[in-house]
Amino acid sequence: MIVVSLLLILVAVALLVLGLTAGSSLLLTSSIAASLLAAVALMVGARQASAARAGGRKTRAGRDGRGTGATHRDTATASARRDPERSTTEAGENGWRQPPGSPASGVGGLFADEPPAQPVQPTDLRRLAGLETAVHVMDGRPRYHLADCRHLRDRPAETLTVAEAVGLGFSPCGWCRPVTALLAEQRPV
Repeated sequence: MIVVSLLLILVAVALLVLGLTAGSSLLLTSSIAASLLAAVALMVGARQASAARAGGRKTRAGRDGRGTGATHRDTATASARRDPERSTTEAGENGWRQPPGSPASGVGGLFADEPPAQPVQPTDLRRLAGLETAVHVMDGRPRYHLADCRHLRDRPAETLTVAEAVGLGFSPCGWCRPVTALLAEQRPV
C-alpha cells in the first residue's frame, strides 16, 4: 500500500503541474483527489504494517526457539526478569526502542550518565499512549522526562506529548518518574 501511496503522490504532483500550466480547474481538483487517495493508502499501509508487527510479537517466542514448549506462566516469568535496557525487538514487548548500532555511547550502548528506566506496567503504557501532556526528550537518548528533571539541566531538549514519546519508543526516566506523576494527574480525585 505504501508503494501505491507513492505512485498516487507522483500522479498528484504531475496533475498539479499540468493544472497550473494549463490553468485547468479539473486537473487541479484531480490532483487534490489523488493526494487524498495517497493519504488513505498510506494510512492503510501503516495500519497493515502495525498489525503485522503486533502479530510478529505474539509469535516471536515460538519462532526463535526460546518459547517452544513454555507455558504462559514461564513466559511471563521470563519477561518479568528480562533486562529493561534491551531493545523492544529483542524483548518482544513494548518499551525502549534504541536501534542497534545507534550513536549512543557508553556502557551497553547508553551514555554513561543515562538515568535508569522507570518500570512501566502494560496497562499504564496504554493509558500513557492516550495522554497529550508535554514531556521532554533529548536527541539520541532513550528516556523522556518531566520539565523539572535534573537530567535535563543545561541540556537541549525537545518537547513532545507523552503519547508521541511512547509511540516513538522512548522509555520513562527513573529519576523524575514521569509515569507516576502523569498518571496521578489523570486519576479522579
